[in-house]
Amino acid sequence: MKAILVDDEADGIRTLQKLLERHCPQVHIVGTAVNADSAGELIGRLQPDVVFLDIQMPGKTGIELLTEMGKPDFEVVFVTAYNEYMLQALQFSAADYILKPVDEDRLVEAVARVTKRLSEGEKDEQSSALLHNLFNAGQPGNMRLCLPTFKGFTVVKLGEIIYCEAERSYTIFHLVDGKTVTVSKPLLDYDNLLKGTTFLRVHKSYLINLLHIKEYIRGEGGQVIMSDGAEIEISRRRKDEFLVLVKDVFKY
Repeated sequence: MKAILVDDEADGIRTLQKLLERHCPQVHIVGTAVNADSAGELIGRLQPDVVFLDIQMPGKTGIELLTEMGKPDFEVVFVTAYNEYMLQALQFSAADYILKPVDEDRLVEAVARVTKRLSEGEKDEQSSALLHNLFNAGQPGNMRLCLPTFKGFTVVKLGEIIYCEAERSYTIFHLVDGKTVTVSKPLLDYDNLLKGTTFLRVHKSYLINLLHIKEYIRGEGGQVIMSDGAEIEISRRRKDEFLVLVKDVFKY
């Protein structure tokens, strides 16, 4: 696997190079760059399989580099300092990223996923969603969610999701067009991922998009009627949080 390392800090490149040589012998580093312009030249000339890319760099960012290249024909592992909005964009896109300082276990996992994707040819939709989300970081309402399925990925806008339903260790996404997407991840994963958006876990089995509520019926916990006619129970312990968030979302 041919790799290029891009980081404006020389120490960052040296550290990552040592970790890759020690823990990921399948990765052959063919070049390094300290800025986006030299990285673009290297990528065009060396045709890497994967680029380990710092996001925040002086001048042109890693995101701007990818945008200029259109649909990249290589895999990307982002290496970045913590940024809440940037991480949300990466997670929504199911992208690989490593936080600085680089953790060797996380690095090995990222390389393993890249190796798998290269062998299976999964790419285009995920790349498109990633670039979209990186440019909309901090605006979750505009983001797209990349859902891993048995065939590859399905990309949906957050506004297209009416609710998510737990089915054992799977999550079923109910969409506005009447279709469903089943993902082999538990509902808890999406509960955590979608915090800070218009989604709320109202029951152990349901995570709903508040923007798709048509009606609320009072009760011990209450019940909501969703835009597709689904009737979803609200657990008693979630009722207060639900009412507070509804007031905040709809400003009444």
